[in-house]
Amino acid sequence: MTTEQDTVATWNTYGNHQLARRLELPELDRWDWGIPDTGPGIEVFGDVVGLRILDLGSGLGRHAAHLAARGADVTAVDASPAQHQRAATRYPDTPGLRLVCADAVAHLRDADPYDLIYSVCSVPYLDPDRLLPVLANGLKPGGRLLFSALHTNSAGTGPSNEVAPRPETLRLPGTTDDHPVDMWVLSPQLWEDLLVQHGLTMEAVTAIDSGKLDNRVSYRLYAARRPNRVASRPRTSAPPPPHAAVGVGVIVHGPDGVLLGRHRRRTWELAGGSVEPGENFAEAAVRELREEAGLVANPGDARVLGMLLDRVGDVVRVTVPVVVTRWSGVPEQREEAIGSWRFWPLEALPGPLFIPSAQCLTAWNPNLPLDHPPAHFQAYRSPGRA
Repeated sequence: MTTEQDTVATWNTYGNHQLARRLELPELDRWDWGIPDTGPGIEVFGDVVGLRILDLGSGLGRHAAHLAARGADVTAVDASPAQHQRAATRYPDTPGLRLVCADAVAHLRDADPYDLIYSVCSVPYLDPDRLLPVLANGLKPGGRLLFSALHTNSAGTGPSNEVAPRPETLRLPGTTDDHPVDMWVLSPQLWEDLLVQHGLTMEAVTAIDSGKLDNRVSYRLYAARRPNRVASRPRTSAPPPPHAAVGVGVIVHGPDGVLLGRHRRRTWELAGGSVEPGENFAEAAVRELREEAGLVANPGDARVLGMLLDRVGDVVRVTVPVVVTRWSGVPEQREEAIGSWRFWPLEALPGPLFIPSAQCLTAWNPNLPLDHPPAHFQAYRSPGRA
């Protein structure tokens, strides 16, 4: 098993132990981020009424239920079936609360973005290189991330200065049974570097220390935010080869948003590519859409918006945005280089976007909050096939 699978198995042991004990813990009367009776508390959330919130590693679900009672729409995700069972038994039908047994990364890949994501002590059990790319795009632009993480353990060992898991101990309540579990116990600087690397902005780091002299455990509460504007970048620093300097970007917009796929070089982008000899732009668009995402369209249902001109090094790049107004099929990966196709809401587009895709989207809808190098757009007066 991998490190994370071992962790899920350990938490399953913990959950089954708690189910067997049948211990009824009271509802939360005061929020804590790892150490009871220490600040900060729930006030760091602000007003949660109407917010769509995700709890990562929700365990028994008391924190999620507490927020739901305050008017939030809360999805509580835990990978351990036993922990999920504990929560489902306790909260079988709580208004505003949805309990999900799933891997956090898998859930974030498929879910619509959230207004706020939080985690009480659970983020360090997940590989940040696997979690953070989907976590950033799991937030709406302007959305907040709050999570507490172990800083100093009970033996007095402080955080690591490298991004690597280390063994910690999980003790079953009411016993002396200790279970080893791997955790990413990182310094605040490392957490900030990782968050910034994946498109988030650190807003605050708060120390959470025990008030007891014989307790050396401490946590840190991290508050970060996704910027309001979606960033873009090139896939590579090399300029496009001459045969790829003229291409199309295919805008497929439906009730669930706009179709984007993730390139293996970690940019999100429209279907599209080079125009082949003998093709017009509409024909190139429907061919690329079929080859990359498996959707079938007719060139007659492709509307050419105009022409974008920008410069990459010494190469003049021409990109033609094409809107496909009718199609059939379900998006699927058809090429090795790009996959994870899905429709994204316009108010919560993922980042970073591939620069030509961002430019095409801005040409189509100038009100989208996208940052990209400027490009000259020459609109067609009578949109149609070119």
